[in-house]
Amino acid sequence: MTKLIVICGATATGKSGLALALAMRLGSVIISADSRQVYREFDIGTAKPTAAEQKLVPHYLIDICAPTDTMTVADYQLQAQALINSPPSFSSPPLLLVGGTGLYIRSVVRGMKIPRVAPQTELRSQLESLGQPQLHAILQQVDPVAAQKIHGNDLVRTLRALEVFYVTGYPISQQQGENPPNYPILQIGLDCDVEKLLARIQQRTEQMIANGLVAEVENLCQKYGADLSLLNTLGYQEIKQYLAGDTCLDEAKELTILHTRQFAKRQCTWFRAYPQIEWFDADDPNLLEKVWHRINEFISCTSS
Repeated sequence: MTKLIVICGATATGKSGLALALAMRLGSVIISADSRQVYREFDIGTAKPTAAEQKLVPHYLIDICAPTDTMTVADYQLQAQALINSPPSFSSPPLLLVGGTGLYIRSVVRGMKIPRVAPQTELRSQLESLGQPQLHAILQQVDPVAAQKIHGNDLVRTLRALEVFYVTGYPISQQQGENPPNYPILQIGLDCDVEKLLARIQQRTEQMIANGLVAEVENLCQKYGADLSLLNTLGYQEIKQYLAGDTCLDEAKELTILHTRQFAKRQCTWFRAYPQIEWFDADDPNLLEKVWHRINEFISCTSS
């Protein structure tokens, strides 16, 4: 029977390192759940596993999308489910789903029903020109259930709900829901003291700069143009501002640390809302052994 182990938590808590050690012990593979690592050429700023790490353990759903394309949650879910549901060999080890993109993980472990509607750039542009108050008023008319759940100031979700309605002819509220998978899932979360997490973020930011993040951003700007949407994401936007002469490198680093800390806080809030996650201290010197013990309990319990 297929078994899935999730390793999740905020950025810089050591998910990738723990997962690599566990996968090597299990003889398993890693399925990435990171919404930026799916894109090719965005390597240093996304803390993508190195080539050497990927040789040690097979990694999937990394480098599967061009930077100019869009990987939707529905696209990700489809590919992740295909990997997880592929015919397992007898007594095959559990698969590891690893990352900090909460929506990617939820799409898999909860079996979210996601409308298969690709982003409609022209339609969104036309709708957005109407302004959020009018858009939400329209949503109240065509899908009052969704309008009740979506805050009146939430432009992104309002646009998506209207987009789905106009493309399919059916309210998004009728196309959503969950269909949880029938295989056993163990969800492990890595937690970290606020000050220790800040130190981790500072160290990782410095390491990214040392590893060549500035050159990576410069090359991507030259190849795809500075207005590429991915270059407006965490770590890339701040360095892009430095390259444009709007800040110095030290300020760009401080902004990256600040924005990463804010992002980590939002991740913690997301993951804390799910009681199924079992939390472990990321700074525990015996972390690997404690998680390994819990995994063995999980395997034993689900094999009987």
